Amino acid sequence: MPAAPDFPPAPDRVKPQRALISLSDKAGLEDAARTLHDLGVELVSTGGTRAAIEKLGLPVKDVADLTGFPEMMDGRVKTLHPIVHGGLLGVRDAADHAQAMTDHGIGAIDIVWIDLYPFESTVAAGGAFEAAVENIDIGGPAMIRSGSKNHGYVTVAVDGESIGLILEALKAEGSTDLALRKRLAARAFARTAAYDAAVSGWFAGQIEDAAPARKSIAGALAQTLRYGENPHQTGAFYRTGERRPGVAYAEQVQGKELGYNNIADADAAYELVAEFEQPAVVIVKHANPCGVAVGGDLSEAYARALECDAVSAFGGVIAVNRPLTAEDARAITGIFTEVVIAPGADDEAKAVFAAKKNLRLLITDGLPDPHGAGEVFRSVAGGFLVQSRDRSLIKPSDLKIVTKRQPTPTEIQDMLFAFTVAKHVKSNAIVYAKDGQTAGIGAGQMNRRDSARIAAIRAKEAGEAKGLTQSLAEGSACASEAFFPFADGLLEAVAAGATAVIQPGGSMRDAEVIAAADEKGIAMAFTGVRVFRH
Repeated sequence: MPAAPDFPPAPDRVKPQRALISLSDKAGLEDAARTLHDLGVELVSTGGTRAAIEKLGLPVKDVADLTGFPEMMDGRVKTLHPIVHGGLLGVRDAADHAQAMTDHGIGAIDIVWIDLYPFESTVAAGGAFEAAVENIDIGGPAMIRSGSKNHGYVTVAVDGESIGLILEALKAEGSTDLALRKRLAARAFARTAAYDAAVSGWFAGQIEDAAPARKSIAGALAQTLRYGENPHQTGAFYRTGERRPGVAYAEQVQGKELGYNNIADADAAYELVAEFEQPAVVIVKHANPCGVAVGGDLSEAYARALECDAVSAFGGVIAVNRPLTAEDARAITGIFTEVVIAPGADDEAKAVFAAKKNLRLLITDGLPDPHGAGEVFRSVAGGFLVQSRDRSLIKPSDLKIVTKRQPTPTEIQDMLFAFTVAKHVKSNAIVYAKDGQTAGIGAGQMNRRDSARIAAIRAKEAGEAKGLTQSLAEGSACASEAFFPFADGLLEAVAAGATAVIQPGGSMRDAEVIAAADEKGIAMAFTGVRVFRH
């Protein structure tokens, strides 16, 4: 690898003489250009940015005036030139660099403000392949990287916040210090890395390469968190740029700052509630749903969801799939709730929530498509796992009835509801459901039998809390998100009161499990699809 040259130490402060500006988004350009001009900084620009600066009545040089070469090839070639990159990369205090700059008429460039071609927004807007390719910036990243590498002398801005920090420093001191230049260089390298990640990810998708040889994940900081899962851990929240409705782009109307666990739970709850067409409410506690129900309206759905496990619901996260009304808000605020996430809320509902100062109310711009394409990630030591989003949708026609007794139409609906919920429960998962309401949920156990028992306990307690003489699981459908390896789990479900079972099937002991179901006189359907969530 190249040896590090013995350069003189970089100066702490640099008074800029020349700035190169090239922007797709001209927001903030007028103030910055005028400030730099007033401070005696020469402005250099290209294309539309140069025209915009000229329109302000400010003097500005075209890059072509420096290089002696016109912009050519539809703008693809204009800044890739030694005059530009020499001006960015030249170490001013290194004798041989300074001599080369003098010999070749290369003037120093002290500030670079570039925001790159709008590749990400072009793709997000559904731009055609050719349009996306033309919006892959080449010269911009090259100049950003050149200036950032030479941060000892060059200050680089890649966004409005960066140029704001530069202007603030210049107004106060007339120069930038090395600490600021380093900080902005780090931000600039992160920006070009994210840009390249967006391009490479998009290109892999275009050629349908699900597992490219190299894969990058990039995010923009949305929030520095007070801590991670626990107070002794640091935490931060990043947006990847995928405009999927949910917690990442939600507006926080009120309440305390979101925490790491709040964000994770809100995401889990919102992804599940989007699965239902009827008004639905999901209550999540520690990443697992503890109550899910549909109803004629959200207030009814909430009451039914709460019945499943009111104990666990205390301090939980609630997601709904309809805009909230004041009546809904009054129902939800009946117990302590950490977060409510919804696709909308009217002014009266917001006023009701406002009385609960600590409750976080999140409003999104819609519901996520539960069957839309996408990827999910998980870190492991030394790497990360990537998989496609679980887009599975089980319909009545997909069910294979494997028992002698056929399920009733009502049981089929209960089975599908329960299986949909099970898809969002940490495995091993067992869900009892009846009439669009979960009766009991067993999650995260090391064996399926224990999950069935825990779900039965929840259903029994829920029935008692409702003043019933029987468990809520009586007459329910039982969903298992993966196959029953033995009949014991199914028998626990029957003991709990389930009359129908839905599971993927595929076990070596399927025949044994089917025989047990037939002996108990229940109906059972295989989906052929496992929805395991680890």
